[in-house]
Amino acid sequence: MSKKLVAFFSAGGRTAKAAQKLADAAGADLYEIRPAVPYTGEDLNWMNKQSRSSIEMQDHSSRPAVAEPDADIAAYDTVYVGFPVWWYIAPTVINTFLERYDFSGKKIVLFATSGGSGFGQTAEYLRPSAPGAEIIEGKVNPKDKDMQALAAIS
Repeated sequence: MSKKLVAFFSAGGRTAKAAQKLADAAGADLYEIRPAVPYTGEDLNWMNKQSRSSIEMQDHSSRPAVAEPDADIAAYDTVYVGFPVWWYIAPTVINTFLERYDFSGKKIVLFATSGGSGFGQTAEYLRPSAPGAEIIEGKVNPKDKDMQALAAIS
């Protein structure tokens, strides 16, 4: 049996709830990806082109620092990575997290929350940040019934 981790970034709490449900369903450990500088409501105002999130998402090379970069990724075979979808891709803090560790030979299963879009080009943008890993698109806005199916991916 493979050891599983659910790593997630949550801006408003919705992704955190989904991550907890997935961790329970998968019997996985839980790890929160927290930016070193937390996002404020104004930072997340996507209608403001000068907000922190807008600026970061316009620059795909942006890598916001993460707090407590101490996940023991080597101990896991399957890592579920959850996040809110921003501008049709994962927030760049997810790239920061992936680039911090060696995911070679591991399976990364994506799950996301979104107000209306799908994964878009998320997997394509994340692959260079986790060379040697198999990245699988799981579910966007997973419902309770989807958690068992996601949990079975390993």
